[in-house]
Amino acid sequence: MIAQTILITGASSGIGRALALEYASKGWNLALMARNKEKLTRVAEDCKALKANTCISIGDVSIEADCQDFVETALHAFGDLHVLINNAGISMRGIFKDTDLSVLKNLMDVNFWGTVNCTKHALPYLLKTKGTVIGVSSIAGFKGLPARTGYSSSKFAMQGFLESLRCENLETGLHVLIACPGYTASSIRENALDSKGNAQGKTPLKEDKLMSAEEVAKKIYQAVKVKKKYLILTTQGKLAVFINKWWPSLADRLTFNVVKKEPNSPF
Repeated sequence: MIAQTILITGASSGIGRALALEYASKGWNLALMARNKEKLTRVAEDCKALKANTCISIGDVSIEADCQDFVETALHAFGDLHVLINNAGISMRGIFKDTDLSVLKNLMDVNFWGTVNCTKHALPYLLKTKGTVIGVSSIAGFKGLPARTGYSSSKFAMQGFLESLRCENLETGLHVLIACPGYTASSIRENALDSKGNAQGKTPLKEDKLMSAEEVAKKIYQAVKVKKKYLILTTQGKLAVFINKWWPSLADRLTFNVVKKEPNSPF
């Protein structure tokens, strides 16, 4: 059986790294993209140790030319493309009135435009194979979170784009999955931007109590196999989406209280 090819952005750490290793263990060809060459190279070596054919691209998803190069590198290495996982992303924490607009623009460029850029260049080849486009979103894409205006905005935009893409391709065979992991143990909160655009440096959550990136990767792998449209993980995440749908005022109060109780909360 000829191995299928998956493209993963933000593959140097966290969920991206876990996805690379999960698909490597299943015998897929891997095309991996991230900005950090050293970390991405280590992930590629780990995947190759699992006997997976792997190529890497060093680049920034907010730059369209980098995304085009990523897709072309994968095509040159493996030919047909079957799955694209738009995983690269950044977060933030800061009250909007105190936050520089450049922070919101940065999040939109990476989280939203990064997904659009990679999908645009990979789409012709995914249509050919009736493949899959995945956006690793967040519960923040269903419920606006206080002190995360840029993050929620970018995830709402990502999900709107992917839902529209799904509707456009109801008769083409393209599968579109929106995956919302909830709080996951990773470096995303350490790298989250503060109100001035600097890395937060310290997570406000107890990372060892969160769902592991490896578990998230396994759930996404299974969701792709059965062609799910949405994947909402963690009990907290499912409750947030449910409560926000039926009792939005209660959802506002609950999410505010959660953020207010975080260490060094901006409230």
